[in-house]
Amino acid sequence: MSTARMSQRSVISEAVASWSEIPQLLRGGEAGTLVPVIIPRHRRKLWWMLPLWIGVFALLSGVMLSIKEADSGTVGDVAYGALAGTAYAVGVVLLLVGALWWWRSSIVEIEQGTHGILTRYGAVTRTLEPGRHYLWHPWSRVDFVVDIATEIPYSAPVMACPTQENVPLRSIEFFLKFRINDAVLFVRTIGAGNFDLVLSSAVQDAIRQRARMVRTERAYDLRGSDVADMQELLNRQLSRYGVRITGSNIPEVQLPTQYQQHLATRERVAKERTAYEQEWGLTRKRRIDSLGMDIERAKKVRDARIVEVKAALNKAREQVAQLLEEQETNAQRVRFEIETRGRSGLISAENEAKAQRRLAQAYRDNRAVLQYELARRRLDVGAELATKAPQPVVVRTDAGGGGDTSALSTLLAAQLLPRMTELPALNSTPHTAFGTEPDDAE
Repeated sequence: MSTARMSQRSVISEAVASWSEIPQLLRGGEAGTLVPVIIPRHRRKLWWMLPLWIGVFALLSGVMLSIKEADSGTVGDVAYGALAGTAYAVGVVLLLVGALWWWRSSIVEIEQGTHGILTRYGAVTRTLEPGRHYLWHPWSRVDFVVDIATEIPYSAPVMACPTQENVPLRSIEFFLKFRINDAVLFVRTIGAGNFDLVLSSAVQDAIRQRARMVRTERAYDLRGSDVADMQELLNRQLSRYGVRITGSNIPEVQLPTQYQQHLATRERVAKERTAYEQEWGLTRKRRIDSLGMDIERAKKVRDARIVEVKAALNKAREQVAQLLEEQETNAQRVRFEIETRGRSGLISAENEAKAQRRLAQAYRDNRAVLQYELARRRLDVGAELATKAPQPVVVRTDAGGGGDTSALSTLLAAQLLPRMTELPALNSTPHTAFGTEPDDAE
């Protein structure tokens, strides 16, 4: 919206129009004005009663002519009958025309989003909803058509508003939207023309109160500021008229020329400051990015060194683990060798012990057998020797016995004894050899 259009104050008024022009006026207004209320031109006249009364008169005339026909002669009877039939026909036609005219004039169509205020004898009876309605009463009519669905925009520039320092501002634009909630209350209480004056005064009062609360250099802060308190104040003032403010804001504030130049200088300085801050921000960002890159590079170097240290540590751990494993392997091998040797020595000792035990057992068994065999053989040899033993020769050399003790007998005994002993000596040789076996066995 341009500044020239915003500097114009909206005007609220009511218009008189025909039923066909009502939608256009409600949507677009008339010559830059806002038209929430329209007074329709009534097409309901009482002319429809004229054909009805004339028809009734024609029917009564027909009745009178029929009565006259009964009292007249033959020629009069025909004339009065024709006039009576004509009067009846004209009366019926006029009654039909009057009835159709009455039906057509009683139709009222209310536009969507509006309410029609129905009056009878000038008094408001009720409101008509959107749609078609039939007003059969001759003196019932729709005096007002009120738009209750549209949010009507309203612009009110307030000129020369003094600030807290009593400096008059050039203008403060105030924009609001309102809607008529109660059509009957609005029409009967204030009307569109008076509502324009009341709304303009209320807006100016609220804007001036708000302007008194701000300093001149902060006047531009009014643009787009929160005006909920002003809207609530206006709603309290306008609720008695059946109107509610649905939205409001301050779109534009114009300062005096001197303050505009001052603010222009401030804005220029603020822009330069903003540019300097942006430049400094970019420089600081570059420095921060450079430091961040250095930090990231240092972190990468540190991470690489940490990785190297971890790799060396892992390698050392692997070597230590390998050495420990080799030592454990050697220890296990030595232990296994010692255990094997010990087990083999133990087994050999056990086997040797078993062999010695078995050998001793066998030796004891063999010695007993050999002793038995030796004893048996001794017995056998003794028995055989007993059977083959030579006869003993007793040579009595005892003088006391009284035998032959001559020298000759002694010489003969000395010669015969060796011969007699040869056979026993030969026979005793094997016995002597057999008798030596136990000693060798032992």
